[in-house]
Amino acid sequence: MNSIKSVPARVLSRRPGHSLEAEREQFDKNQAISISKAINSQEAPVKEKHARRIILGTHHEKGAFTFWSYAIGLPLPSSPILSWKFCHVLHKVLRDGHANVLHDCQRYRSNIREIGDLWGHLHDRYGQLVNVYTKLLLTKISFHLKHPQFPAGLEVTDEVLEKAAGTDVNNIFQLTVEMFDYMDCELKLSESVFRQLNTAIAVSQMASGQCRLAPLIQVIQDCSHLYHYTVKLLFKLHSCLPADTLQGHRDRFHEQFHSLRNFFRRASDMIYFKRLIQIPRLPESPPNFLRASALAEHIKPVVVIPEEAPEDEEPENLIEISTGPPAGEPVVAADLFDQTFGPPNGSLKDDRDLQIDNLKREVELLRAELEKIKLEAQRYVAQLKGQVNALEAELEEQRKQKQKALVDNEQLRHELAQLRAVQQEGVRNQGLREEAERKASATEARYSKLKEKHSELINTHAELLRKNADTAKQLTVTQQSQEEVARVKEQLAFQMEQVKRESEMKLEEQSDQLEKLKRELEAKAGELVHAQESLSRREQSGAELSSRLDALSAEKDALSGAVRQREAELQAAQDLAQEREVTLSQERQRSSRERAELQGRLAEKESQEQGLQQRLLDEQFAVLRGAATEARGILQDAVSTLDDPLHLRCTSSPAYLVSRAQAALDAVSALEHGHSQYLASPEDASTLVAALTRFSHLAADAIVNGGATSHLAPTDPADRLMDACRECGARALELMGQLQERQALPQAQPGLVRSPLQGILQLGQELKPKSLDVRQEELGAVVDKEMAATSAAIEDAVRRIEDMMNQARHESSGLKLEVNERILNSCTDLMKAIRLLVMTSTSLQKEIVESGRGAATQQEFYAKNSRWTEGLISASKAVGWGASQLVESADRVVLHTGKYEELIVCSHEIAASTAQLVAASKVKADKHSPCLGRLQECSRAVNERAAGVVASTKSGQEQIEDRDTMDFSGLSLIKLKKQEMETQVRVLELEKTLEAERVRLGELRKQHYALAGGMGLPGEEEPSRPTAAPRGATKKPPLAQKPSMAPRQDQQLDGKDGMYPAQLVNY
Repeated sequence: MNSIKSVPARVLSRRPGHSLEAEREQFDKNQAISISKAINSQEAPVKEKHARRIILGTHHEKGAFTFWSYAIGLPLPSSPILSWKFCHVLHKVLRDGHANVLHDCQRYRSNIREIGDLWGHLHDRYGQLVNVYTKLLLTKISFHLKHPQFPAGLEVTDEVLEKAAGTDVNNIFQLTVEMFDYMDCELKLSESVFRQLNTAIAVSQMASGQCRLAPLIQVIQDCSHLYHYTVKLLFKLHSCLPADTLQGHRDRFHEQFHSLRNFFRRASDMIYFKRLIQIPRLPESPPNFLRASALAEHIKPVVVIPEEAPEDEEPENLIEISTGPPAGEPVVAADLFDQTFGPPNGSLKDDRDLQIDNLKREVELLRAELEKIKLEAQRYVAQLKGQVNALEAELEEQRKQKQKALVDNEQLRHELAQLRAVQQEGVRNQGLREEAERKASATEARYSKLKEKHSELINTHAELLRKNADTAKQLTVTQQSQEEVARVKEQLAFQMEQVKRESEMKLEEQSDQLEKLKRELEAKAGELVHAQESLSRREQSGAELSSRLDALSAEKDALSGAVRQREAELQAAQDLAQEREVTLSQERQRSSRERAELQGRLAEKESQEQGLQQRLLDEQFAVLRGAATEARGILQDAVSTLDDPLHLRCTSSPAYLVSRAQAALDAVSALEHGHSQYLASPEDASTLVAALTRFSHLAADAIVNGGATSHLAPTDPADRLMDACRECGARALELMGQLQERQALPQAQPGLVRSPLQGILQLGQELKPKSLDVRQEELGAVVDKEMAATSAAIEDAVRRIEDMMNQARHESSGLKLEVNERILNSCTDLMKAIRLLVMTSTSLQKEIVESGRGAATQQEFYAKNSRWTEGLISASKAVGWGASQLVESADRVVLHTGKYEELIVCSHEIAASTAQLVAASKVKADKHSPCLGRLQECSRAVNERAAGVVASTKSGQEQIEDRDTMDFSGLSLIKLKKQEMETQVRVLELEKTLEAERVRLGELRKQHYALAGGMGLPGEEEPSRPTAAPRGATKKPPLAQKPSMAPRQDQQLDGKDGMYPAQLVNY
C-alpha cells in the first residue's frame, strides 16, 4: 500500500541522479504499467492489485490526470473488451479514488459518451454492454457533481442525507426522482449482463463470464446504498404529501424493488460472488409507505467485502533493474502497451553489480515489509468495517428505539387524553355527589317535615279519640233518653189502656169525669206531642252523631293508612340514604385516590406543557426574529439603493409614489396591531410576522420609488424627498433592530415610522401635476364631452375640406387643380374613416360601460376606472387635434403657403392618435365583441386612408415642383471641381442640420412622453415645464438616430415614414 515515497532514505541516497523528476517519471511508468495490465483485450476480469495501484495513484497525485493522460490514448474503438474493462476500471476509480477524480472525469464526458455511442451502433455483445455502462458512468458523474454531499462511493450517514434533502418538499421530490434514475441505470446494466450470460450459457467460473460479472460488484455496492436512501426519502415524502400524489413514486419503487431483489438473489447463487462480496438479502415485500411505523421495521442492507488473501504474483519492482518486461507479464499486454505508448523509458545499465545486488536485497526487505503492511492494513480495514457494521447496527437499534419512543409518546398522549377524560368524569362524579348530598339534605328536611306531620297526626288522632269518647258518652246519654222516652211512652200507653178500660167501665157513670179526662187527655196529648217532637229531635241528633262518627272512623282509617305509608316511605328513604352514604363514602375515597393520582400526572403534564409553552414562545420569537432579520435586509438593501450610482437612471412617477406610500402607511397600522397583539399573546406571532413582511416590502418599495421619483424632481423637493426616504429607512431599521431583541421588543414603537412615510406621501402629492386635478365623479362627463368634441371637430374638418375643394376649383386649373383635388379627396376619405372610427369607438365604449358597471352608475364606473378613462380622454383629444392640424395644413398647401411635408406629418400624427384611441378602447373590451372587430377594421381603414394622403401628397409634390435638368456642358474641369466641393460643403451642412434636428426631435419626443406619462392627458395644451436632469449624471445617454436614406415610394405607413407607435398611458 505504500507509494514510492516509502522507500528509505539510504536507498535514495545510493541512486544516481535522484530528483523529483525521476520520482515523477517512475510514478508515471508504474501507472502506465498498471493501466496496461488492467485494461487489455484479454477476456478476463481486471485484477484487483492493478486497479488498486491506479486508485492509489489518484490519491498520490490528488486527481486522475495521469490516468486520463494514458487512458485517452488507448485504442478503445478497436476492441469492445478493452472498452468494457476501461469502463470497469473507471467505475472503480470513481468510487474509491480521490475526490478530485470526479471533476477530472467531467472534462472527458464527451470521450465517454463517444465510446458508448460507437459501440451502441455496432451489433456486438460486449458493445451493447459498453453502451449501457457508459450511460451509467455519465449518470453517476452528473449526480455526484450536482449533489456534492454524496461521495462517489455513496456512503453517507442519515444526518447527511437529511441535510442534503432539506426541508423543501420540492427538493426531496426531485432528489428521489434522480435516485430512481440512478438506480434504473444500475439495474439495466445488471440485467444486460445476466441476459448475455443466459444466452451464452456461461457460468461464473469461466473467464469470459467473470469478465462480464466483475463490474457487478460495484453495482451491488451502489444499489444497496441507493435502495436505503430511496426508502428514507419516500417515507419523508409520505409524511409531507398525500398518498395519491406519490402513487407514481410507489409504483416505480415497487418495480425497482422486485428487480433489485431478483438481482441480489441471482448474484448470491453464483460461486464467483461468494468469495468476493457478501450480498445482503432484501425482505420478501417492499416497505409499506402508507404506515409511518413501517420505517422502524426497515433494515439497511449492508454489503461486506471479505478480507482479501495476499496474491501469489509478486508486485512490481520499485526500482527498475532491466529494460526487459517483468516476469509473468503477458506478452500481449506488453505489445499492446508498446504499440500504444511506445517502449518505456528504461535506465542505462550500470556496471556496479555490487551496488545493484545490495539494492536488490533491500528491495526484497522492502517487499517483505510491504507485505506485512498490506496484511496489517487489511486486518485494520476488516476491523474498521466490523466496527462500522456494529455502529450501523447500533444506529439501527437507536432508530428503532427512537421509533419506539415516538410510539410511547403517542401512547402517553393517548393516556393523557384518557386521564383528562377520567378527570372530567371525576368532575362529573363530584357534581353527582354534590347533587346526591343536596338530595340527601332535601330528604332529611322532608323526613323532618314528615316527622312533624306524623307527630301532628298522632296529636290529631288522640284528639279524635277524645272526641270519639265524648261522642260515645253523648250517644249513651241519648240512648238513655230514648229508653226513658220509650218507658214514658209505654207508661202512657198503659195509662191510656187503663183510662180506656176505666172510661169504658165508668163511661156512663163518670161522664163528668170524662170531660175532665178529655181535658187531661188533651193536655197529655200536647205533652206527648212535645215528647214526640223532642224524641224526633233526639233521633235526628243521634243520626247526625252516627254519620259524624262514621266519617270520623273513615277519616281515622285513612289517616292510619297514610301514617303507615309515610312510615314505610320514611323507612325506605332512610335505607336509601344509608346506601347513598355508603356509596358516596366509597366514591369519595376512590375519587380522593384518583384525584391524588391525577394531580400528580397533571403536575407532570403541566410541567411538560410549561416546557412546550416556553419552547413555543422561543420558536415564535425565533420566527419573528428571522422575519425581522429578513425585513432588515430588505430595508437595508432599499436604503443602499438610494446611494447606488446605477439607480440614478431609474425614474418613477409621483402618482405611483403616492400609492406606494399610502400602502406603506396602511401596513404601519397593521404592524402596530400585530405588535400589540403579540405583546398580549406571545404564543402567536403569525399576525406580527405577516404584517412585518408586508411592511418591509412596502416600505422598501416606497423608499426605492421615492429615490426614483427624486431623479426627475426639482432640486429642493428632490433633496427633501431623499432626506425623507433616508429618515424612513433609518427608523424602519431601528424598529427592525428592536424587534430582533426580546428585551427591546415591548418598547418598540412602529408608529414612529408613520411620520417620515407621511412626509414622503406629502412630497409625492406636491410633485403631482396640479393641472390634472379632475374629480373622479366628473370623468364620465369629460369623456362624453371629449368624444362629442372630437366628432364635432371631424365634421368641421370635413366641411372645411369641402369648402377648400370648391374654392380650389374656382381659383385654380390644370395640373394644380388636379393635384389639389387629389389631395383634398384623400383628406376627405381620411376624415370619413376617422369619423366612422370615432363612432365605432363610442359604441364600443358604451358596450364596455354597460357590461362592466353592473349595478353601479355610468359615472361610478368611470370613477372606478379613472386611469382607463383618462387614457380615453387623452386619445380623443389627440384625434381631434390631429384632424384640426390636418385641415389647416391642407388649407396652407392648397393656398401654396404651406409645405407638403406638413401634410405628411399630420397624416402620420392622425394615424398614431387613432391607434392610441383603438388601443385605449381595446383594453377593457371583450375579445369576442363585434364592435371590437368593427373598430379594428376601421383602424385598418384609417391607416390605408392616411397612406393614401401621404401618397397623393408625394405624387403631387413631384408633379408641382420644377425639376430642371442639369447642364454641365459649358463648365471646365476646374469649375466642375469647384462646384463639386461647394456641393459637398452644402451636403455636410445639410447633414449637420439634419443631425441637429433629429436630436431636437428626440428631445421633444422624450419631453412629450415624460409629460404624457406623468400627466396622463397628453393632448391638453399647457406650457411645458423644464424637467430637472437626474442628479449625479455626468453624461446624457446617446439617442437612437434614424439612418439617412431616400424616402420610400410605396404607400405603406410604417416607422420609416414617420409613423411611430403611440404611447398609451394612465389606464
